[in-house]
Amino acid sequence: MATSVLAIQPQTYEQALDLYHHTDYPAAIVALRHQTQDARTLELLGRCYLMSADYRKATEALEKAATLDPENSMTFTWLGRAYGRRAETAFAVSAVGYANKAREALEKAVQLDPKNGEAIDDLFDYYIQAPGFMGGGFDKAHHLIPLIGQIDPAQGHYAKARLAEQKKDFDTAEAQFRRALELAPNQMSRVLELAKFLTKHGRADEGDKLYERAARMEPNAPRLLYARAQMWIQSGRNVDQARDLLKKYLASNNLTPDDPSKPDALRLLKKADGM
Repeated sequence: MATSVLAIQPQTYEQALDLYHHTDYPAAIVALRHQTQDARTLELLGRCYLMSADYRKATEALEKAATLDPENSMTFTWLGRAYGRRAETAFAVSAVGYANKAREALEKAVQLDPKNGEAIDDLFDYYIQAPGFMGGGFDKAHHLIPLIGQIDPAQGHYAKARLAEQKKDFDTAEAQFRRALELAPNQMSRVLELAKFLTKHGRADEGDKLYERAARMEPNAPRLLYARAQMWIQSGRNVDQARDLLKKYLASNNLTPDDPSKPDALRLLKKADGM
């Protein structure tokens, strides 16, 4: 980490963005605090706070960014994510309010850009998980599937699988997970999604074989460590090995913002320690 050095030198937005991509969020935050607080800077600052698990500061920065640039779909996407994480970590009464703000932000993001696949995927996840009184619902999720499929056919089948699984139609869910993998056989995420589903439903041996397939595709990907640890903890197996993998993941210098965050890995490690 280069925070102590960077703190005494003025940094450009591009340098802060590079720090973000290398997951040095503390250094990026220091650099961004010295920038003009325009919409672009505030959005990146909010992302850094979100990835650092400071959800209050994340929503504050992203709210300001959205006010300055109210037509930016991705800013509202990140705002929705930040409020979602804030809802997950808040007390019950506050959580409902934050969850509704997450939904509103994601709906706004999709309204601004119906081709924003990230926003649509996040809103779909919200709809299938949130109860009706918080604006969730399977019907709402179902209506998003054609949009998802137009952007990415494999992701469309993944969405169908997720919805079927939530409805406890596990045969349909498995078929849709497998169809997503057929359409994108070289995407490691599709292999891991099916592996996670099979492991969750008592077919750990099949899940392990799929994990080995994923490892052959990208043997040095840090997220493989996280994925295998998560599968082992999920199935109550090899917990000691899962802890070791998570510790190795946390020590990795090759993480990107697309990998599970270190706070998420720490939470999973804490769960393993309690088993």
